Amino acid sequence: MSAYVLGFHEIDRTALPRVGGKGANLGELSSIEGVRVPGGFCVTTEAYRAVVERDPAVGGLIDDLAGLRAGDRAGIARAAGRLRDAIEALPVPEEIEKDVARRLADLAAETGTAGEVACAVRSSATAEDLPSSSFAGQQDTYLNVRGERAVVDAVRRCWASLFTDRAVAYRVRNGFDHRAVRAAVVVQRMVFPDAAGIMFTADPVTSNRRVVSIDAGFGLGEAFVSGLVDADNYRVRDGRIIGRRVATQTRELRARAGGGTEERPVEEARRHAQTLDDARILRLERLGRRIEAHFGRPQDIEWALADGEFHVLQSRPVTTIYPVPRADDDRNHVYISYGHRQMMTDAFTPLGLSMFEMFHRKLGRTAGTVAGNRFYKDLSPELSSPLTRAATLKSVGQADVLMAAALRAVLARKDFAKDLARRRTSLTDVGPGGPLPLVRQYLKLSREDDPRVVPDLIARTEATVEELRRSLAGASGDALFAAIEKDHDVIAGFTFDPRSVAAALVGIMSVNWVDKHLAQWLGVRDAADAVSQSADHNVVAAMGLDLLAVSDVVREHPEAAAYLETAERDTFFTGLAGVEGGEAVRRSLEEYLRAYGMHGQGGIDITRTRWSEDPTLLVPLILSNVRALAPGERERRAERGRAEAERTMNDLLERIRKLPGGSRKAARAARRMSLIRHFIGYREYSKHALLQRYELYKRALLAEARRLALQGVVEEPEDVYFLSFEELRQVVNTGRLDRTLITERRAAHETYRKLTPPRVITSEGEVIDGAYDTGTLPEGALPGVAVSSGVVEGRARVVLDMADAEVEEGDILVTVFTDPSWSPLFVSVKGVVMEVGGVMTHGAVVAREYGLPSVVGVEGATRRIRDGQRIRVNGSEGYVEVLPDEARGGQGGAREQR
Repeated sequence: MSAYVLGFHEIDRTALPRVGGKGANLGELSSIEGVRVPGGFCVTTEAYRAVVERDPAVGGLIDDLAGLRAGDRAGIARAAGRLRDAIEALPVPEEIEKDVARRLADLAAETGTAGEVACAVRSSATAEDLPSSSFAGQQDTYLNVRGERAVVDAVRRCWASLFTDRAVAYRVRNGFDHRAVRAAVVVQRMVFPDAAGIMFTADPVTSNRRVVSIDAGFGLGEAFVSGLVDADNYRVRDGRIIGRRVATQTRELRARAGGGTEERPVEEARRHAQTLDDARILRLERLGRRIEAHFGRPQDIEWALADGEFHVLQSRPVTTIYPVPRADDDRNHVYISYGHRQMMTDAFTPLGLSMFEMFHRKLGRTAGTVAGNRFYKDLSPELSSPLTRAATLKSVGQADVLMAAALRAVLARKDFAKDLARRRTSLTDVGPGGPLPLVRQYLKLSREDDPRVVPDLIARTEATVEELRRSLAGASGDALFAAIEKDHDVIAGFTFDPRSVAAALVGIMSVNWVDKHLAQWLGVRDAADAVSQSADHNVVAAMGLDLLAVSDVVREHPEAAAYLETAERDTFFTGLAGVEGGEAVRRSLEEYLRAYGMHGQGGIDITRTRWSEDPTLLVPLILSNVRALAPGERERRAERGRAEAERTMNDLLERIRKLPGGSRKAARAARRMSLIRHFIGYREYSKHALLQRYELYKRALLAEARRLALQGVVEEPEDVYFLSFEELRQVVNTGRLDRTLITERRAAHETYRKLTPPRVITSEGEVIDGAYDTGTLPEGALPGVAVSSGVVEGRARVVLDMADAEVEEGDILVTVFTDPSWSPLFVSVKGVVMEVGGVMTHGAVVAREYGLPSVVGVEGATRRIRDGQRIRVNGSEGYVEVLPDEARGGQGGAREQR
């Protein structure tokens, strides 16, 4: 066996480092019974290493790529061009040339070809056509190559094509090491097809795994892959053609007798004809399913029809579709994204998944099934039951209108909906004591309206946090894991405490009552928005206001403020000690972190970084406050919110008293408004309480991870993020770990992290999208859900990560979603636009608390609105307008209407 050339029969998926993604897949395909693969061989990465990497001049040019920036297109083009020229000029060793010549002779003998065999020569990079990434189309292909010299030249050009401008730019943009990717080359006997195309064994548009999508055109498939001509499309489901689009084909690509390819006109009789007849379409579908079954996942397959037989030229995994949540039966299921409801659509790490699952298991619930390292909840039972369907749709709609619209679209598919999985469900989940204690507490709290209830509940929960802190102090090994498990029983206790649940419900139901009745009585919409401003005991709202107080301290000490501009995570507080005013700033920040340091973006994944671990995450917000706001803004805002709420309540009650039966109505409204002031803030406390515990859990678990790193069990403490809670416990107890598990989990997580999670997905893998009724909106407006009333204009600041947030007073925040950690940013903006959310999700609640007009559920907002554009947010009607150039101006032009 040559180190430089391997035949397809010598290759399987384990040979990927030597033959790249295309080569490994072709070796696998060749072993599948009933699959015709044109013969061929691979020039291995050993040959690439011997010729390209060992040349000093070329090696220096590769190293030069490391300094390039993704946006420097001209620099990339110059450096990549020099490198390609240098590679194409390299001599190929005689040993490699002889190996290629022998394999070409074997191909000619196998096919009975007299003279030179025609070949297709394709690059096969080691990071190409993989389950985790495709890198598709970044390297070159040469067709109808004839003769040893021409094949060797094409091999050399394929090596050079590892450094096309687009391939270099892709690796720079995605952080891939240019030396970590090597090029093998596939040399395959050329098929001269009557028709060719691509087949996806899962619909590339809807992701439905039951539907095969086939593109077909006359001649060589490269014609329509490159966009030269249009192709037919056929859609097949379970052996039945369910859709066909027949293209008009005027040109086709054919092999030229002397080598290479040429375009030819399609004769008139074939221009409007279906490329494949129905029998062949169904044969092709069966072939695709056989290949998919071998690889165990949906495939993107290149095929060619020659002499009445289908030949498979390549098969690669489809990397762009979202994984299907697992079902335990063969019924139809429909799943909703838990992350869209919890404002955390990022992928969890395995440790984060297992911790969140433990939390729900202790509550007697399930966090849902896992797909793409995210939680999905199976709503099939609730939707299949007439008793629960309406309540479920209403509940989902409050969190995400588009999700509810997608569920209604699923239910409209009668054939699918009639086979939805069923089981006995209940409308409520109120804990082991049943609904009666909760009802009693709700009625008692509503009647008494005691402002001491929420502070008392918070104090009791804080006491359990301190008890946890003591129990974890010094705990290690199995005792630590047992203590964390035991504490989840404490969480379950206060989660199901009827008094606590009732307190949150009193606030929520009072908001609903006020909005409903004042709309009926006075025609006033969203009246509770103003009533709830600066309400009592809202920890998330206080988080933003209290950072304003920290900003006041920083503002008084310019040297400390200047230090924060360059402060680093590991030396953050020690560096403050060396500057004037640093001690005062340190005390202020440490006090803030004691109260709120457990927060951080995506905090319900225990492995995500918290402010207490990296205070630099708060620096952009603090410095924005220092630059944009005057001292004392915290007190002014709090007082302004209270005054606005008081003025609104007085005005509304005065108007109600003038109605028929006004005195009685005003008394009822006044009581409900008072309940809002005393109880609505408590709704935001439950997640804060969980994150307090997560901070302590994480600190203790990382101490164990650092010990494992010192023992050499893991390379870095953060490696344990890719183990489950029970796996980590086992590793701590045994001191043993197969590190390949960490490598595999890390790679899988990186793949999942890049996928966009669908709101709704079925057990067939189909992604269902909801839609808004846009008939009443201004032309060009972006529809969404009105969650905080008012209209505001300002500069859009598109923020995808809190660490990159730079806003000024009067800006409008545009982002994907927010969780409690974003609240400090809300104090510096005049409006909020989010892609994800509903009336009762975090961002909406805080926007109402701060009096910020807000629209959520704006599909693709961060793509459709450019940073710096001037926009108008209508938080009363639920849409966003991008204003024309002439309407844009300085920050002083912001207009607000409430």
